Amino acid sequence: MARKSTVFKADLQVNDLDRQYYCAHALTLARHPSETDERMLVRLLAFALNSDAALAFGNGLSTSDEPDLWQKDLTGRITVWIDVGLPETKLLKKAAGRAARVVVYAYGRNADRWWADSKAELARFDHLAVWKLPESTTSALAALAQRSMRLNCTIQDEAVALTNGEILVDIERVPLKLPVRRGQGN
Repeated sequence: MARKSTVFKADLQVNDLDRQYYCAHALTLARHPSETDERMLVRLLAFALNSDAALAFGNGLSTSDEPDLWQKDLTGRITVWIDVGLPETKLLKKAAGRAARVVVYAYGRNADRWWADSKAELARFDHLAVWKLPESTTSALAALAQRSMRLNCTIQDEAVALTNGEILVDIERVPLKLPVRRGQGN
């Protein structure tokens, strides 16, 4: 008998001073039986960093050809594709062909090796951003996991902090590949 996903609720307040985005989100996260608290909180962080009223969680680990999060326009076209972990290069190439913006939040012991192996194949995608989250950051995030969470994310001058009121996690993000911005001297 297959184990069912565990449902987590998160009230997430996002105060993004860099984008002038301030919004409260009532989120329901289904944690797949094989998913860790660490990965679930990285998904939640990815939501906070890219928050928008149209951003939604994908079907998760059980659906290999969908992102962890995505945003679609009113026609159903994918505008943002977000994956966490160490996605297959083949999947990211597909995502780059389907979405206007692709973002990866890589983490884990093998993140550096994954990037070394993927870098050359992914370099040509100007609209792809790849960020590495150090293990110290993701393990601290995992400590925030509760079945019912009230979290506040503040983003200012590219510095990110996530707190539940008792634990404060300063988010370290290492840019591995940033998107090329056309018409701005790049």
